[in-house]
Amino acid sequence: MIAKVLEAGNHTATIHFILLGFPTRPDFQLFLFFVFLATYLLTLLENALIILAIRGDRQLHKPMYFFLSHLSFLEMWYVTVISPKMLVDFLSHDKTISFNGCMTQLYFFVTFVCAEYLLLAVMAFDRHVAICNPLRYPVIVTNQLCGTLAGGCWLCGLTTATIKTVFIARLHYCGKPHINHYFCDISPLLSIPCEDSSQVEQVDFFLALVVIAVPLCAVVASYATIVSAILRIPSSQGRQKAFSTCASHLTVVILFYSTTLFTYARPKLMYTYSSNKVVSVLYTVIVPLLNPIIYCLRNQEVKAALKKTILCKGSRSRGDVALSN
Repeated sequence: MIAKVLEAGNHTATIHFILLGFPTRPDFQLFLFFVFLATYLLTLLENALIILAIRGDRQLHKPMYFFLSHLSFLEMWYVTVISPKMLVDFLSHDKTISFNGCMTQLYFFVTFVCAEYLLLAVMAFDRHVAICNPLRYPVIVTNQLCGTLAGGCWLCGLTTATIKTVFIARLHYCGKPHINHYFCDISPLLSIPCEDSSQVEQVDFFLALVVIAVPLCAVVASYATIVSAILRIPSSQGRQKAFSTCASHLTVVILFYSTTLFTYARPKLMYTYSSNKVVSVLYTVIVPLLNPIIYCLRNQEVKAALKKTILCKGSRSRGDVALSN
């Protein structure tokens, strides 16, 4: 396995990286391949079904489900940025990734992660208005506002990713750098350059503070007022109904924020240990798989719409078979 290099001044700038991935026995690599392949395909299927159900059912043409469809669309691409390369590496001895390929993967990964942080905060705001100001909800959360907020999440994600990727791509990596991870993430990339990366780390820390801390504060403030409003509801049935409208979102928020915050709290120190790959698997593979299941289990409207979608697709396919015969 040879990494080609280019001479750049006094530095040797590599154009290939080596992803260490999960170093295990070949037979276990094959087992992991089938497990992650099944998880990846199931994640795509679940999120695609949710998008189809929301588009096909007029009762779900509401702001809450509009944002949910964006979340499902985002997570389909989120896992696609990482899983295909990881699956190939399970079957291959050559675990190299080109410099451009690595930066491209990093760019889209950061885009989708940042967009998800912001989108979850927007969804918390939507639930806050729905529960705390139910009479004014249609006036406040309009279609125009929903489109603006969703577009803002994507724009902020793209902008943040552009800044981070440009700074990281300017670093010099010598020889054949080994990335102690299964994809090109910020922290392992910042731990292997052959020059001082403190300035890039400061930029990354500032952007992470803005993109993670601000949405997290918005989520906490929204749910603090939501809980306060729910506790003021006189009947237990009313409290249960109000809480059920935001229970799915709160579960998803806890899963995503807890795993990502644990990973990025002390980046350079964290990634000296291979055990942190397991935590990364949680938010890059497991959480996108669980999110659609959580929304289906906790939300009767989504569950009913999914049943309609699946039954409709099944009846159409049986009809097509009958016509062909």
